[in-house]
Amino acid sequence: MTLIKFIEIMAILVGAFSGFIEARRKRMDLVGVFTVAFIAAFGGGTLRDILLDRRPLFWVIHQEYAILIFVLALVASPLIRTLRQIVSERLIVIADAVGLGLFSIAGTSAALDANMPIFIASMMGVITGIFGGVLRDIVCNEVPMVFRDGKPYAICAFLGNWMFLLMGKYGIEHDFALWSSALFISGLRLLTWKFDLRMGR
Repeated sequence: MTLIKFIEIMAILVGAFSGFIEARRKRMDLVGVFTVAFIAAFGGGTLRDILLDRRPLFWVIHQEYAILIFVLALVASPLIRTLRQIVSERLIVIADAVGLGLFSIAGTSAALDANMPIFIASMMGVITGIFGGVLRDIVCNEVPMVFRDGKPYAICAFLGNWMFLLMGKYGIEHDFALWSSALFISGLRLLTWKFDLRMGR
C-alpha cells in the first residue's frame, strides 16, 4: 500500500467518524448514520474527482471503502449511543481537524498526479479537505462549521498545502512532506479553535 493511499484511508475513517458523531447527535437511525458518514467521508474527494475529470470516482474504484463505512456504521451507531455523554462539539472539532489535514494533502497530491498547476493543486486540496464536512452539516440541518465559527478553517488547509508543495519543490523527502504538512494543518486548525482565533466578521 502506498503512503498516499494509506493517508486517504485514514482521512476517510476520520471523516466518517465525524459523520457518525453528528448523526447520532441528531438522533438519526442507522440509515441516517450511514448516509451522513458516507457523505462526510467521500464528499470532498468526490467533488475533487469531478473537477479533475477523474472517472470512475475514487470510491467507485475502491468499493472496499464504501463497504468499510457500511460495516462501521453498524458498529458505530450502538457504540456512540452508549458513549453519547462524551460526544461533544470538541470531538467533532478534533475529528474535523484531523480529517482536514489528511484530506487536504491527499487532494493536493491527487491534483499534482493529474498534472494540475500548483495553485490549482492547492485549491483542490482545500476543496477535498472542507467539502465533506460542509455536506455533512447541510444534511444535518446545520450551517456548515467552516462558515459559522469564524475561524480560519480553509486558510489552515491552504497554508498547509503550500507547505507541502514548497517542500516538494525543494526536494524534501516525499513521505516526510506528506505527514508533516497534514500534521501542520490539523495542528493549526486545533490551535485556532483552542485560542478562539477568528477572522474579521
